[in-house]
Order: sequence, then structure tokens, then C-alpha cells
Amino acid sequence: MSYNAKVFNVMIASPGDVASERSIVRDVIYEWNAIHSYSRNIVLLPVGWETHSSPEMGTSPQEIINYQVANKCDLLIGVFWTRLGTPTNKYSSGTVEEIEKHLEFEKPAMLYFSSQPVAIDTVDLDQIAKLKQFKESCQSRGLYEEYDSHSDFKQKFYHHLQLKLNEHPLFQDANTFESEVLESKTSIPTLSDTARVLLKETSLDEHGNILFIRHMGGTDLQTNGKNLISSQDRREVAKWEEALEELATEELITERGHKGEIFEITNLGYQIADMIQL
Repeated sequence: MSYNAKVFNVMIASPGDVASERSIVRDVIYEWNAIHSYSRNIVLLPVGWETHSSPEMGTSPQEIINYQVANKCDLLIGVFWTRLGTPTNKYSSGTVEEIEKHLEFEKPAMLYFSSQPVAIDTVDLDQIAKLKQFKESCQSRGLYEEYDSHSDFKQKFYHHLQLKLNEHPLFQDANTFESEVLESKTSIPTLSDTARVLLKETSLDEHGNILFIRHMGGTDLQTNGKNLISSQDRREVAKWEEALEELATEELITERGHKGEIFEITNLGYQIADMIQL
């Protein structure tokens, strides 16, 4: 059954050493949506530069990320462990710039710092020092949270997310003012199980590509380092051909080239893939 909901973009801001935490943030958000979105008329959409930005020239990479992604977000989740990130033209790192720009618009931000142990010979001491300096600067500007394991982070973030959505005025407006409720434009299309697997695997591919190759020995469908066609039995091949057509029809992938051999996942494809639970 369809329903009206107001969609809030949630920016996940972090350096590259907390990939597991980024996945946890997405999982917790999807879990919140599954339980509360219908009753609250709210849908949370996790976004990040790796899934919601596109190639563009003419200015610095971070400025492009800012106006393509960060500036459109309503809530920011920042996570740090051993790195602060790569410096930008104006800030000590891209993650810090995303946080500071977000705060300039007086939007809510939730920051987490990991205290998990790490081997000293695997970290950049200069990054550790810069991270410590940034963390100290946050002490006088608000409250942040520390965690000592992935399970601890998940438990704390899930609890804090519920508090934020129950208490912050931004999210109360979605229920209080009916005229401001927006209908969600992002819905999960009806896909076959095979198409869902293909889309999920493509979203995990480093380049987001699918190779569909016909040769003397049969047909290959390759993505994420795998050939998904396990048998050259015609029934098996036809199943994956149909899955490819499904994703193209729903504009979740787009053809690259003129021979129908290379496909690339779209921004919408990434969003839908993030919502799919296999």
C-alpha cells in the first residue's frame, strides 16, 4: 500500500578507514524506515559522495561534492577512527568541510569517534594528531559520542537516531504540518530475484559496470569480479538476459557503447540497490 512521506537526506561523512561504520549507519537507517516510516510519514535516505555524486569538471572535487550532495542533506552523521581525511583548499579535510558547511546552515549533525584499538605501525601519526586537534575543537561546540566496538556503535547510533527523530523540530514538522508532507519519489520497482541479485552485485562493483559478452563458447555476464551465468544452458542464460533488460527498463543501469556489451549503474540504481535486502 502506498503512503505519503517526507524524505530526509542523511549525509554519511567519514574518512576511508571506517567503511564498516558507514555500512552500519545505512543498516540502522533502513531498519528505522522499516519500522517507523509508515507511522511517522518519514523516510530517511542515506547518501554519500561515493553513491550520489557524478563526474564534473571546473572546480575542486570537494566543492562539487558539496553542491551535488552535502548541501542537499538534512542530517549529517560523522564518524572518525584513526584518520581525519585529505585536506581541501579551505579545511583540514573533506569530511571536516562537509561537517562545517552543514553546521553553517544550522542543520543537525551527530559526530562519533572510535576508541577501538589499532596497531601503531598501521596508522599515520600526522593524521592521528590532526584528528585529535579536531576532536578537541568539538568539545566546546556541542556533544559527541565515543564507541569501542562496531556493536557498541550500532547500539548507540540506533538509540541516538530515535531520540533525534523524536525530539528535533526538523522531524516534528513532517507530522505536524500536513501541507508540507511530500510524496516519496523514490520507490523500489518490482524486480525479479535475478534482477535484484544483478543490481546488488553491480552496486558493489568498483566501477559499477556490467559486461555482457557473447562468444563462441557461450555468454558471460560479469560484474563485481564474478561471472553470474554459472551454466550455458539456454534456460539459465535467458534468465540473466531478462534481468539485464529489467534493470535497463527501470533506468537502474544505462548502456555504455553501441554493442550492448557494457552497462553502468545509474544514481537511481545505487539508491535502489541500497534498499534491497537479499
